[in-house]
Amino acid sequence: MRERPILRTVSKLLIAPILLYALYVQFHGDFGPGGGFQAGVIFAAAVVLYSLIFDMDQARRVFRPALTRPLIALGVLLYAGTGVACLFFGGNFLDYNVFNPHHPAHGQELGIFLVELGVGITVANVMITLFFTFAGRRQ
Repeated sequence: MRERPILRTVSKLLIAPILLYALYVQFHGDFGPGGGFQAGVIFAAAVVLYSLIFDMDQARRVFRPALTRPLIALGVLLYAGTGVACLFFGGNFLDYNVFNPHHPAHGQELGIFLVELGVGITVANVMITLFFTFAGRRQ
């Protein structure tokens, strides 16, 4: 790819804002459009862009299965753990009001944040794992 300096330069300029936008979508998803799923896909798209433009092997060393697989499980556990925590506080599964009984809106914000964070972590790492799994296939 060294023969494509414009593509490499533009990609260098775009990857950081793409990651920043993914964080914006993640942390403002409960106030407007977006959330964990969209943020996870945007984050994974930045990793895919880096992998395709620069070096697939370098990206695989950073996002190796020993890192992505536990993060997939962590995201699922964060989602499910939020629901189980609601049960322990005496509410229904994913009934966030029990997190702050004096101000249910604050409990809603915390619960939605935790669930969306779990979804974002899971989706980003599943997409990265799928990309590296299928990108490694050669004929």
